[in-house]
Amino acid sequence: MSSEIEEAQDSNGTDAAQIISRTNDHSVTLGDDEIRHLNDAVCSLPSHAVKDLHSAGVCIRCIFRLFGIHDHAYFRSTLSPSVMCNILGEGDSSSSESKESELKPEVCRICLGILQFTYRDEKEMLVKRKNGDELAASIAELLRQEGHQIDGFSLEVSIPPIIFENEQAVRLYMKKKYGSELWFQDRLSECISTKDALKFAIVNPLETILDVKSGPSSVRVRLTYTETKPSIKPSKSVDRNGGLKRRKTETNNGLDTVHVELVGNGTGCCNLSLGQGSPSSGRSSTGLAELESSECSNFPLERVNEPCHLVFVYYRAPMYFGGRYLKFSRNVSQTRWIIDDERMGEASIEEIIGGNILPMCQGESYKFHAAGREDIDVRMLGSGRPFLVEVQNARKVPSEALIKEIETRMNNLEGKLVGVKNLSLVTSHSWDLMREGEAEKQKQYCALVWISRPLEDEDLQCIASHKDLQILQRNPSKGASPPESTRTWKDDTLAGTYIKEFVHGDLGRTHPSIGSILRCRAEILQLDVTDVKMDCFLAQ
Repeated sequence: MSSEIEEAQDSNGTDAAQIISRTNDHSVTLGDDEIRHLNDAVCSLPSHAVKDLHSAGVCIRCIFRLFGIHDHAYFRSTLSPSVMCNILGEGDSSSSESKESELKPEVCRICLGILQFTYRDEKEMLVKRKNGDELAASIAELLRQEGHQIDGFSLEVSIPPIIFENEQAVRLYMKKKYGSELWFQDRLSECISTKDALKFAIVNPLETILDVKSGPSSVRVRLTYTETKPSIKPSKSVDRNGGLKRRKTETNNGLDTVHVELVGNGTGCCNLSLGQGSPSSGRSSTGLAELESSECSNFPLERVNEPCHLVFVYYRAPMYFGGRYLKFSRNVSQTRWIIDDERMGEASIEEIIGGNILPMCQGESYKFHAAGREDIDVRMLGSGRPFLVEVQNARKVPSEALIKEIETRMNNLEGKLVGVKNLSLVTSHSWDLMREGEAEKQKQYCALVWISRPLEDEDLQCIASHKDLQILQRNPSKGASPPESTRTWKDDTLAGTYIKEFVHGDLGRTHPSIGSILRCRAEILQLDVTDVKMDCFLAQ
């Protein structure tokens, strides 16, 4: 991944700009059949229209895609000046070398350098790649530097809305000038979008370099192009005189779909809605037949001095680990608990479990979720409470053996504060299962209770006689009571029951309660959750 940095003058010759140009040759070697197929496609183009577009600052790849050439090779290959000479009817003579500087394109006025593989990076360096293979190689190298372990990837591309506007301006111009020619309707109805052209250029080499297939995947490679210097075009603002209006209609995977409308301005221009093309075909919709006039097109386009700014983002969709935890201490909170800069409890379940899982995945952060919670002074015993750890942007996918090793390590930690059962890598669907089960779960408790008078056999029979007891509870108020004589009870409750308040009645907020049933004062001294009955993360 060596690169060469050289000094070059910008277009006006005043400021020096650093240009990164790859020295490794990643040009695509085309076979005889591919060369013949590409030449046939090139020869079929109307040379006068191609010359017109090229002289207006449109790059060769944009010209090819506007005319619907579907051969993927030209998106990936390094296109020499001789290819353009063939299109322009100049032949393949020695004069092609003398015309190299003349035919060498400036920043494309439609794609803003995207299909020329030229961009500004995060350090504001001007980067030039020869072809799609070079861009794919740089993406793959950055993925390796990030340390991502992948078995597939999906490619996401975001481009500035101005590119759709530029493309439409060119198409309107071509309709006005060449609409009567026979080739026009067939050619421009097959236009390929800039996004799809870029994907054609880099997906296949990425698959080859990474040795994986692209498609729906938890690993996302996102290329976000933005204008380096956004254009300010007051004539295209929405006002009473009409103009060009953009509106955001939907969001997909965080990328906005932008529709462009030409609003009537009294010159005979009718409405035109532009999308990004059919998802299935990947081609831009023409919408040209709906126009009555092309006087509202802005052509030729303004000269572009700077390519787009490109940011690469690599991330993995959240990874989920499910299991059940046990809490053996009465001084451990479920999540980190800080009051007035003072930590409550000696540790938290969240930190113990998440802090061991995160390094295993080499993730950036984690979130801890559980099916309910117990108070800091309540133990969680028996089968344990279901939990999920959501790891953000994990770089490694741990094996089953490593997950079991981490589970064993947590269970053998000094102090035995927390235990873990049935830890495994699960899907995001487990989140829904845990939330659905949480609303219906049953819990079993064991409580040590103090009462204000001696306990008699009739009291035990009275409590045991209450089956499927309906309890009316209001929000609890917390209080403390001194212990005297005690008794242990076991009880089953549904989700949402405040078991401590069921014992002492919470000043009448809970009815009935153990105190009201026994007609005496009752206070809870210790409480354990002995079972959470959910069909979630059980031993297989």
